Amino acid sequence: MRITTLAALAGALLTAALCAGPAQAGSWQDNQSLGGFNNVHLYTPDTDSPVGTGKALLIVLHGCTQSINAYKTANLETAAEEFGMVVAVPDAMNKAGFSCWSYWQGTKSRSAGDYKNLIELANELSGDTARGIDPHQVYIAGLSSGASFANTTACLAPDVFAGVGVSAGPSVGTSSSGAIGVCEQANVESRCRNLGGAYQSAFDTQVASIAHGDADTTVDTCYNRQNAEGMAGLYGVSELPGSTQINQDGGSAEEYLWQDGRVSMLWLNGLDHSWSGGQGASGSYIGSASINYARYLGEFFSQNNARVNRNLPPRVDGLTLVANGDALAISGQADDEDGTVTAITIVIEGLAGGGETLTTSVDGGGAFQATSGSLADDLYTVAVTAEDNDGGESDPVIDTVRLGPAPPPSAPVLSDIAVSVDGQCATVSGQVVDENQDLDAVTVTFASGVVDADLDGVRYSARACDLPGGANSASVAAVDQGGLADSDQIDFQIDAGQVATLDQHISAGRLDYTNYANCYLEYGTATFKLTEHTTSGDQCQWRDDDASCTGPVQACAGGGNGGGDGGDGGGDNGGGDPQPGCQQESAYNYYHKTAGRAYSTGNYLAPDYFAQGSDQPMAGSTWGMTTLYSSNGGALWQVGTCP
Repeated sequence: MRITTLAALAGALLTAALCAGPAQAGSWQDNQSLGGFNNVHLYTPDTDSPVGTGKALLIVLHGCTQSINAYKTANLETAAEEFGMVVAVPDAMNKAGFSCWSYWQGTKSRSAGDYKNLIELANELSGDTARGIDPHQVYIAGLSSGASFANTTACLAPDVFAGVGVSAGPSVGTSSSGAIGVCEQANVESRCRNLGGAYQSAFDTQVASIAHGDADTTVDTCYNRQNAEGMAGLYGVSELPGSTQINQDGGSAEEYLWQDGRVSMLWLNGLDHSWSGGQGASGSYIGSASINYARYLGEFFSQNNARVNRNLPPRVDGLTLVANGDALAISGQADDEDGTVTAITIVIEGLAGGGETLTTSVDGGGAFQATSGSLADDLYTVAVTAEDNDGGESDPVIDTVRLGPAPPPSAPVLSDIAVSVDGQCATVSGQVVDENQDLDAVTVTFASGVVDADLDGVRYSARACDLPGGANSASVAAVDQGGLADSDQIDFQIDAGQVATLDQHISAGRLDYTNYANCYLEYGTATFKLTEHTTSGDQCQWRDDDASCTGPVQACAGGGNGGGDGGDGGGDNGGGDPQPGCQQESAYNYYHKTAGRAYSTGNYLAPDYFAQGSDQPMAGSTWGMTTLYSSNGGALWQVGTCP
């Protein structure tokens, strides 16, 4: 009798396997040791979240008797790429019978068992700056036993988890028999609040999605509304009238919402006791009859997360600079899509060091104007920024204007060159100042050819794609109408990774059958990315991110431009791959200061900027572009690129 009961329990709590359909542009890393877990499958997309800063993080919990490998057939990649979510699938360390997440037993505490491990996992991933995860967009979800454990963890640590997804999960604090027997009544609001303890205030900004298949005959469907109403009571929100049918990924669901998008409740149409993976999903307890629930979570969380800054910055347009005797008249337009412009800051800087800072406001139509004091004859750079009622600040609009007679002919001057790399594309930008104001053109020569740079005031930028993998360089030339010129150059790395199936990689010559078994065991028939690395001279090798799947040593596909043994390359401002743990930022000096990476003397007429911690002087004034790096987590910053 006991065996029968346990077998039923195993079937009941069998939680769906989490994500994976065919891999997209991002990549899986399997069996990682992260947080307190020995094995975590991790998918990292190439995209960022549509809100906040950086990527989101979604932790999904498996169910009883389930291997985390099963979660690579549930279309999680689709959600990850669309909503910029890193997806982590941990294998429980402290399992109950039949490898369940033990939501019904053990101490429920932030410092106990897998609750502690999940919090550590979330903090480790979001705290690693190289991963680019926004700590305000950390979420947890699961199915059945995993769903109940996820809900309990979100109650214990509402400060860590901004949202929770509960699919077919017994309510917090219920017993194991409640999953396969008669519905257990539970005061979810009270239980969750008590678990939150000193962190209860974080419930004010947490959101929850509750879901259940309407064809589930394993876990009682009573938990769907009980969980939704319990979390709504905890958040203090009321249910909105009516419902909405969602049609997505070959299936449908009925959606009920509470005030401010704080809680949603889904009936997943036609779904049994499974994780809802949408069309094409497969595997044990992974359903394809309804919508892609992970995709729904990505949209629900990004739309309703109350912890991210959703303020759109203002914009400055139509900057006009007019020399009026020994003064400058500055005018333009400033608008804010979701608020009002409260202040305009105008920084005037002369080549010889003179200048001033003005502040003004906009009229009812968004127009602004200001006039400087008396200024010496010189070429002046004028930078204008707008601030809105929520503290948002526009990008600076920068232009030049001359007071007094033109000087003798002189070449334009290039400065602040920087590069940003996106896949096999690179954007080179910088500043160009022509004292005679007769600049004719700025061109950037990439490996793929010459590109005419776009000019915006004193700023220029040029972009090229389909660049060869490995070491690259770009040369910048600025020429005035008299033929006088200046030039500059920057080096950078390109990751020329190729995404394909195993058979396609072999057909393309990147792999052969020597390492076929390893590659097949890791990826099967899914797509995955290989990157070309230089081995010696003009010899290269294609390999995946952890070198577990490698190809033969052969001539480099890019004519000797392999990725080098350092890895994928990329990053800003070149110089090869940064050392592990090194962070590098390129920005205007002013924004280094506001971000805490630099400080200044406070002299607005001729500000001096210094790297925070090292006290190294930074070239240029307020709107000079500088690259800083830190090798100790941002405690000390130095001028230059990562070693």
